Amino acid sequence: MTLSDKTNLSTKKQRNLAPTILIGISIIYLLFILYIPTLNLFYFAFRNGIGPFFANMTTPAFLHAAWLTFILAVITLPLNTIFGLCAAWAIARNQFPGRAFLLSLIDLPFSISPVVAGLMIILLYGRQGWFGDFLQEQGIRVVFAFPGIVLATAFVSMPFVAREVIPVLEEMGKDQEEAAKTLGANGWQIFWRVTLPHIRWGVLYGLILTNARAMGEFGAVAVVSGNIRGRTQSLPLFIEDAYKQYETQAAFSAAVLLALLAVVTVILKEILERRTHSTRRVH
Repeated sequence: MTLSDKTNLSTKKQRNLAPTILIGISIIYLLFILYIPTLNLFYFAFRNGIGPFFANMTTPAFLHAAWLTFILAVITLPLNTIFGLCAAWAIARNQFPGRAFLLSLIDLPFSISPVVAGLMIILLYGRQGWFGDFLQEQGIRVVFAFPGIVLATAFVSMPFVAREVIPVLEEMGKDQEEAAKTLGANGWQIFWRVTLPHIRWGVLYGLILTNARAMGEFGAVAVVSGNIRGRTQSLPLFIEDAYKQYETQAAFSAAVLLALLAVVTVILKEILERRTHSTRRVH
């Protein structure tokens, strides 16, 4: 075997070894960042048996936190869906001055800390905020009350529907909508019968991500809620408060519930991604 052959063989071995090394690094990273902490969470939640686990999930504080989290998701989902569809339609179907700036505004919750978002709400609606005097005169309490929590949750989960629908609308184009318009269809008929069937998977994908962010938000809600147990405490805040109060079993039980919701979200996300890809291949 010549020196050139040996060099080529060594190069091939290195190339074959590189994917194995990269995969190994990824697995080790996920092992310590995701898998081991998750398994540890389930271990501590169930180490005393299933009975104590379900007992922790029936306490008044836990039930109120779970119910508040559910209500927040129920309110913010339709709000952000309507906003996302309107914003996506305006951006994808029109060219206007400030279009790039509007896209940047939609992405704002991605780029700033949720704690800063909560502080922004306090500076606007708190007692010393811009609208504080007016709200006090009207007897309306926003900060450290339910309305502030809704605002914080809606803000951090705002971009997902719009960001998922915009590329779908751009890929779809205007041809079918313009054809329906020439046949006499009005705006609502075009939307329901032409546009929505094409963007439905993008909308559902955005809804899943919006719901996941709304139910798991901590930073912004922690700032504006006051973290009052039994009043303004969502499920993520309940976990933190229970752990600080040495109610570790209750904290782990609540964390398992959120983890299971995250698993369901990932499964639904994967199903929708496959359905979307298969639909695109058909078209």
